[in-house]
Amino acid sequence: MNGRVEHIHIYKRSVTITAATELRHGRGSGHLNKLTPNKQTSTKQTFIQGTMILLAAGIINRILGFIPRIALPRIIGAEGVGIYQLGYPFFLVLVTLITGGIPLAVAKLVSEAETENKPQNSRFVLRVSLMLTVGLGILFMALSLWLAPWVTRSILTDSRVYYTFVSMSPMLVIVAVSSVYRGYFQGKQNMIPSAASSIMETFARIVCTLWFSYLLLPKGIAFAAAGAMLGVMAGEFVGLLALLWQFRRDQSRTARIEKGARHEAASRGLFPRLMGITVPVTAGKLVGSFSYLFESIITAQSLAIAGIVTSVATAQYGALQGMIIPVLLLPGALTSSLAVSLVPSLSEAAARKDRLTIHKRLNQTIRLALVTGAPFSVIMYVLAEPLCQLLYNNTDISGMLRMLAPFALFLYVQAPLQATLQALDRPGRALFNTLVGAIIKLSLIWYLSSQPEYGIYGAIIAIIINSIIVTFLHGYSVSRMLAYRFKLLDMLKLLCAMLIMAAVTTYAFRHLPFHQSSWIQFFAALFIGTAGFLIVVFSAKLVSRRDMKRMPLIGKWFASSPEPKNPAA
Repeated sequence: MNGRVEHIHIYKRSVTITAATELRHGRGSGHLNKLTPNKQTSTKQTFIQGTMILLAAGIINRILGFIPRIALPRIIGAEGVGIYQLGYPFFLVLVTLITGGIPLAVAKLVSEAETENKPQNSRFVLRVSLMLTVGLGILFMALSLWLAPWVTRSILTDSRVYYTFVSMSPMLVIVAVSSVYRGYFQGKQNMIPSAASSIMETFARIVCTLWFSYLLLPKGIAFAAAGAMLGVMAGEFVGLLALLWQFRRDQSRTARIEKGARHEAASRGLFPRLMGITVPVTAGKLVGSFSYLFESIITAQSLAIAGIVTSVATAQYGALQGMIIPVLLLPGALTSSLAVSLVPSLSEAAARKDRLTIHKRLNQTIRLALVTGAPFSVIMYVLAEPLCQLLYNNTDISGMLRMLAPFALFLYVQAPLQATLQALDRPGRALFNTLVGAIIKLSLIWYLSSQPEYGIYGAIIAIIINSIIVTFLHGYSVSRMLAYRFKLLDMLKLLCAMLIMAAVTTYAFRHLPFHQSSWIQFFAALFIGTAGFLIVVFSAKLVSRRDMKRMPLIGKWFASSPEPKNPAA
């Protein structure tokens, strides 16, 4: 349930700001003369700025993502979409094997190298990572092309998937290279290249997917589905070109400034550290990929044991995974942005042994994830029925959304906590926690969904328990490792704000005079409830003027009246 979230907005730090940062970290004035030129001209953003850049990109990409979801079935039909989707689980497993933890490892090591003023280490990490991922990408691409007839016939059980499978195989190399460059720029805390390439990729993918599928439709549904996959590959290629262009610009600027400077050899031990981060993170992602695959298989079998007809079981599981879960994860654009921005920020602070900054970043991240996710959770619970009616013209599935909504906050906090463990060299702990949650979830699905009185709601209960257990395990691990204490008072304030919003939204929806137009009634209640939530949040100082001043674009509106500094904020 993860996704990339990037956007484009430029924030540059001047030499003065960089020097001030070095002094603030206690390196002394003598260190200023040793600043590398690339640091002086850095496009590095602050933690909040980087998060907002990625968040804006995530919102844009999620909005654009609805276009092919609506249009593609109209071109190639439900059967064609089924053929198009059948090869994806296999493809995702291969991508995880190739790239898995590489972006995070590159981001972490590059961030540390930049902090320690060792650009040679950044170049070494980039070079080795590219060699590793390109080699694995070519290997698995060759294996996929060679084994495509057997895989599509025996494993995927539909030989028509062959053309789609072959079409997506070259994409393994493209995704492998892109993942390294994304990690490199994120390690430099410059989210602009990743954001720009993501948006360009999305535009190209939408146009090419619909165009290629339409062009190949006369040859049959199998070829039309393959055309859609070729469109996805074209989008990935455009995204890669954008990253390479930005990298070349960055390197040209750095080379001009560093001309005549002494070049040092990379530090020893970087490769073992790269693999030490990559392997456990990859294993953790594989756990997630296989868990999702087994979840679909076990759910289908359990519902069959419960006596539910196959077509009904497929429709129920499809509604849960294809309609309810995507709505539930809409705030994931922010939590994913927070997680991506958190890794280099915490890695930099850990390299300085700056525990105060680590605690500060954690407080900011958890507070942002909860405050932004809470209103979504309330809306999905209180307005579940009209929301499902407006989105899908189907109120029968609203019970699933209402049941999951109160527990969505655990999912929103989970990604930043996991990123914290990975950034602080504890990917093995994150893997263990994820594995424990996956085992419990699959066991509960098998036990509950096979009982007629639970059915698909057994799978929902299992998902809820999994999200609670994994989040608490991550939180416990972070707390023990950093002697960090979660702010219970803030959580109580947030709970009060949610209860007030729920009451205001319910009252508004029932008593506003727009019942003849359901969408006006829905949005009016949503607006009034959200306004009430924001009033409580600002009154309780869950979000302060100081937080708003850090925001890109809108920060200048809050800069007029400074607040007293609070380092623990």
